[in-house]
Amino acid sequence: MSLRILCGFGIDEIATAFLTNKETINKRLFRAKEKLRAEQIAIQLPAVNEMGKRVNAVLTTLYLLFNEGYYSESDDAIIREELCTEAMRLVYLLMNNKQTDLPEVNALYALMCFHASRFPARKNGNGEMVLYEQQDEALWNYELIATGAYYLNSASQGNYISRYHLEAGIAYWHTIKEDTGDKWENILQLYNQLLQIAYSPIAALNRTFALAKANGKAVAIAEAEKLRLTDNHYYFTLLGELYTNIDNNKAKHYFEKAIPLAKTATDKRILVQKMNDL
Repeated sequence: MSLRILCGFGIDEIATAFLTNKETINKRLFRAKEKLRAEQIAIQLPAVNEMGKRVNAVLTTLYLLFNEGYYSESDDAIIREELCTEAMRLVYLLMNNKQTDLPEVNALYALMCFHASRFPARKNGNGEMVLYEQQDEALWNYELIATGAYYLNSASQGNYISRYHLEAGIAYWHTIKEDTGDKWENILQLYNQLLQIAYSPIAALNRTFALAKANGKAVAIAEAEKLRLTDNHYYFTLLGELYTNIDNNKAKHYFEKAIPLAKTATDKRILVQKMNDL
């Protein structure tokens, strides 16, 4: 409901954010509206003693708002920076309120800083996406990286670790371009922890890529095929990547299967290019 009312998301955007379909989201929104109406729940600022109970829902909303800006599947755009900037502004406001200046809030802000630091390198002069491996790190915003490191350090207190701590750690390692075993082993271990506390199919796919970098493609292929996310183009894209230079016919087959499932013209162009490269 927050994504619909406060962030202005359409049904397609909400469905993408929650990795589900439009019918499921329509049902959830209908039930939420009925509950608000039946229980006469007022939409208003909560009392100070209630704020702590609302923080997780607020952080989830802002996390998804940033993600939609970072890469939108419902709006064929590489980056919607205005959404990312607004999400960061709102998280910053939370950090400047003593009731909501919590470790997980600082960790989320760090995560956003690390991702935003690479925006200038994520598209070329023609407005086309540049994949991580081809990005020019000279274009990265190192001031934002330092800011992210500062707030991740600020988040390192207490005895509770959130998904935002772990994802910020993963994003931090991606600000180090050098492709080392130490880098990918650290990323792999962070994904292992993340899947234990906040499992998602996309996190599992990303963890498999890290596994390939740390332990080799053969091990990663076996793990990836267990996921069986056959309605997701990222799944087939990953298998295509893993089979590249091992069995290029299989790699091409998986890229071909990914193309009709891809939701944006940008993703389709990238997949066609990968096939051509084979």
